[in-house]
Amino acid sequence: MTRALALIASALVLSACATDPNTGQTIYGNTARGAGIGALAGAAAGVLAGGNDGRNAAVGAAVGALAGGAIGVYMDKQEAALRARTAGTGITVDRNGDQIELRMPSDVTFATNQASIQSQFYDELNNVASTLVEYPQTTIDIIGHADSDGTDAYNQDLSERRAISVRNYLAGRGVQSVRMLASGRGESQPIASNSTAAGKQQNRRVEILLTPVTQG
Repeated sequence: MTRALALIASALVLSACATDPNTGQTIYGNTARGAGIGALAGAAAGVLAGGNDGRNAAVGAAVGALAGGAIGVYMDKQEAALRARTAGTGITVDRNGDQIELRMPSDVTFATNQASIQSQFYDELNNVASTLVEYPQTTIDIIGHADSDGTDAYNQDLSERRAISVRNYLAGRGVQSVRMLASGRGESQPIASNSTAAGKQQNRRVEILLTPVTQG
């Protein structure tokens, strides 16, 4: 319990600032900082009630949790908004139950072997960010993937750095850091064969998984 609260508190403190992806400057949010302090008691209640992780409890304390039929309706609206705002961008939107998955091909988002987001993709990510801000009652898992070219260690590192780049960009556009977790899977989770160029292109991707914040 104590460790869980410490993690929540750390996440809430981090949510009070973000890095502008264009300037590299740190942006501090007084509102987020104050809300983080005031939300800790509510976060503790979420953990005690059986919240699925620290983020679920922290976000629920700050903006409220979803329950019952409201979950599906909320995710339906968020899915429709994301589909409308990402149409024709190369980002795919998939729905699995109450979760939404966005898939961004790395060849569209990043230059080869680079983790810095290409400037021509800013507008697309801005649309994603504005939707995530509009629908705050979700946690956000950002997961990087690679193809099988290169060593396992290199691909793992590249996938992590790309996921972190997307997280930092979204934070710079106003998405609360407390909602987000960035990680990399390297080449361990292909969705196509790595024996062809087309398959490798599909495997080079960053996924964003949106999960509703629910009552414990």
